[in-house]
Amino acid sequence: MRALTVRAVLFAALGDFFPLYAIYALLFADHGLNAGQISSLFALWSATAFLLEVPSGAWADTVSRRGLLVLSGVLLTTGFTLWTVLPNYLGFAAGFVVWGVSGALRSGTFEALLYDELSARGEPSAFPRILGYTRAATETAVLIAILAATPLYLVGGYPLIGWVSVAMAVAHTVVALTLPAAPKSVSAGEVDEAEEAPDEATTITAPGSSTSAVTPAGIASDPPAGPITRYLAMLRSGLAEATRIKSVRNGVLLGALLYGITAFDEYFALVAGEAGVATAVVPVLVGITVVGSLIGSVTAGRTETMRARTMGIAVAVAGVLFVAGAVVVGLAVRWPAAMYALTGSGFVALGISYGIVYNATVVSAARLQDAIEGPARATVTSVSGLLSEVVSLAAFGFVALVTVWLSMSATVALLGFGVLAIAAVTPAWLPRRRTAASPTGRAPSPR
Repeated sequence: MRALTVRAVLFAALGDFFPLYAIYALLFADHGLNAGQISSLFALWSATAFLLEVPSGAWADTVSRRGLLVLSGVLLTTGFTLWTVLPNYLGFAAGFVVWGVSGALRSGTFEALLYDELSARGEPSAFPRILGYTRAATETAVLIAILAATPLYLVGGYPLIGWVSVAMAVAHTVVALTLPAAPKSVSAGEVDEAEEAPDEATTITAPGSSTSAVTPAGIASDPPAGPITRYLAMLRSGLAEATRIKSVRNGVLLGALLYGITAFDEYFALVAGEAGVATAVVPVLVGITVVGSLIGSVTAGRTETMRARTMGIAVAVAGVLFVAGAVVVGLAVRWPAAMYALTGSGFVALGISYGIVYNATVVSAARLQDAIEGPARATVTSVSGLLSEVVSLAAFGFVALVTVWLSMSATVALLGFGVLAIAAVTPAWLPRRRTAASPTGRAPSPR
């Protein structure tokens, strides 16, 4: 378990340890791209990941998940290499497309592999704790990589930052090779039309494992003929489970809302800058929110037993803190003499709120894995990832529209009411927790 945890944490950390994160917008601008061209690159990146999110999840349920994670790492390495050796619009665009494909292959696949590996070891209850560690590792890696960008740029400019990012992508790929080839709960060959009776269940023994998994009724004993048929069967099964089985559907929606709403973190630096904080101090304030997310991640193993109502209350508290924190930071514009006192206290509130939401995101992701009963685990997880992108895009659009009339701090404060809305549905939508008394994943009584 310790070795598995270390490998999972390293894989997650190295998958986001890229100094390019800090400066790629500047990289584009300094190579002659205007704001419209840069925006088109971001749109191309998002569109690629959006279109491939669910199809790649079905692929991960059909072929080797470890193999897909290795391929994802190779593509990521290729993308950053293109940026470094071809620093022009076409090179950047090609790199973003490759990066988008890489992200789609990784999304959902890693969590499904980790959960199935723990289930095969008889330790599915360890999933929230290890997932929390991997999320914390990602946040830490991003923070360190961003801070490392400044000295790297001073020493070797954009090329050095690019090649260091390529090296980290290579290391990420090497770690992917060491991940276990976990047996799936049910093999792809056993899937048929799960949507025919989504509310019934039958127990099937996992191939190569002594454990059993519950899957929606409609599993056929005869395997589909070929890889394309198996792929389509997995895609159909995952989409059916994500949309027609209530506990899974609720988990998919709640996870998408919680993760998608965290798009608000993209605006923390702008909120601080609008308040008049010196540029050199902005990273410190933003760092407070990163610390919040780190604490929220690493404590997920302790909070994953909480009742759904308790989590709803916690998310509601986060919403109140978020609104209050953004408003307090905004007050610094009116009282510049108290600017640092107001921004400091406001960002502490934002950091606590962010930590609570991030914690709820990890717990929700773990509960979703418990709720999934069919073989298309990565497909279902990818559906949640796809919807979270939709929520994030909605948040971006909301900010772009509302900032025409309101300040950035006031606009971000309004996003806190979105957190409050999520808190209202959390008690009903959070899936039940798997317990020792319910090895099939169906809890004996609602929490």
